Amino acid sequence: MARNKYPEVTVERILDVSQRLFLEKGYDNTTIQDIVDELGGLTKGAVYHHFKSKEEIMDAVTDQMFFENNPFEAVRKRSDLNGLQKLRETIRLNQADTARTDMTVQAIPITKNPRVLVGMIDSNRRVLTPYFLELIEEGNKDGSLHTEYAKEIAELLPLLTSLWLLPAVFPATKEDMKRKFSFIKDMLDSMGVPLVDDTIMTLVDEFLSKMPDQK
Repeated sequence: MARNKYPEVTVERILDVSQRLFLEKGYDNTTIQDIVDELGGLTKGAVYHHFKSKEEIMDAVTDQMFFENNPFEAVRKRSDLNGLQKLRETIRLNQADTARTDMTVQAIPITKNPRVLVGMIDSNRRVLTPYFLELIEEGNKDGSLHTEYAKEIAELLPLLTSLWLLPAVFPATKEDMKRKFSFIKDMLDSMGVPLVDDTIMTLVDEFLSKMPDQK
């Protein structure tokens, strides 16, 4: 069999088709065969050559959506915002991306897969922690933040949001999750990082309203 000379193009096609189908039909209602049928000529074996499972495809789709519309990069060079304002704007921009938030909600069940969960945590550590650290340190320099724990908070925030707040890992009702956000707010306030204001809490409420009720 001839080898694919452009595997990155094949991967991009798989991810683009998968993203569209996940958003149109829902993750649970999309099968690998559905994805193959939309790829025009690719076989199921070709898909499995690049991705071991549908969960792995979803993991890659969510990563691609983040990097295509990275909220941290969108605020990074803005001179009209201080460090704290950039952190808040990052959250606002992230939540304003409705396609990505819808995909985030759909991806919650796949985090029951240990391999997916470990990969997600590792990705968040490598990607999100440096972004958070940069903005927290900027806030310390411009006076909008006052914390001695910039590095620790930058490491902790991705862990809290990618692990502790996942109902697939720590079962929780929507009210439980809102209480967790209130805890995060109080914890960050006490450490000199008043990230969660009323606007952020409104975004949290809107996000939680999209989540299915936990059984």
